[in-house]
Amino acid sequence: MTRFMEILKQYLPLCWLKGNPFELPRSVDFLKGNLLFYFIVEYFMQTNMVDNPVEAFFEISIETMLTLIFIALILVLNKSLYAYIEISSALLFSENVASIFGAPVFAWLTVTDDLLSYYVFGGIVFWEFLIIAYILKQTLAINTPASLVMSLIYFITTYVGAYSLGQLI
Repeated sequence: MTRFMEILKQYLPLCWLKGNPFELPRSVDFLKGNLLFYFIVEYFMQTNMVDNPVEAFFEISIETMLTLIFIALILVLNKSLYAYIEISSALLFSENVASIFGAPVFAWLTVTDDLLSYYVFGGIVFWEFLIIAYILKQTLAINTPASLVMSLIYFITTYVGAYSLGQLI
């Protein structure tokens, strides 16, 4: 557990747009923990939206696979597949941190339908978008506008792609 906390501390600066994902420790256990946490939180939020646990399970499974495939594809194209564990951990960890803040706000949003909850949730999603853009900028060695476009492509690929594929099943 101590090793896990040490790794967590090294990944946390990414959420404040600091650090380099290539310099982070390689840990398959940390990646597995992030995958599990990511799946559980996303499943909770998806089930809350669609009210069908089976449909939510399939959509989150597709979303998780698309996320991992997207990361592998950009790393293959960038000739840096050797850093798959670190970059996957970085993206999933940052999404998990955003989810820690987003899940209670999402619950607040669905229970009260308060306008402020929409603004706060939108701010958290925007923060997550910026973190993903930062990680992609560092990973692909591209400029900020290009990383913002890549972040948008990532969100469309994973979230819209999962929803679209989920509707086909």
